[in-house]
Amino acid sequence: MRPPAPPRSLPDVTSPRCAEAAVGKMAAPGEPGGEAVFARRIDPAREPGLSPEQRLLMAQVERAQRQRALQRRLRGRNALLALGIGAVALGIYGYTFYSVSQERFLDELEQEAEAARARAQARAESAAS
Repeated sequence: MRPPAPPRSLPDVTSPRCAEAAVGKMAAPGEPGGEAVFARRIDPAREPGLSPEQRLLMAQVERAQRQRALQRRLRGRNALLALGIGAVALGIYGYTFYSVSQERFLDELEQEAEAARARAQARAESAAS
């Protein structure tokens, strides 16, 4: 069994060796027409200079970043959903009040019932006489 490798620092992306491989096409602020140096993306599983602890740390950081991004997206979606549900509830509430204030059918039914009673009473009086 080999002894574990001593912890090493992450590769320096500003070194001339890495800078040549990571030159981008965007100009950095303050450099008209120059090319900016970007950090090189590495695969922790294939990088030979990383210790297992460093790989584990990188995986944990990536998981935390993905979780934060997911929470940010979900927070926005949840806010939109809450506003939509609230708007529908207020719409139903308002429509209910509007339709109840427009209801006149009970008044019409009562008038028809009174007219029917009056006709029945008139028939009874005419039949009795």
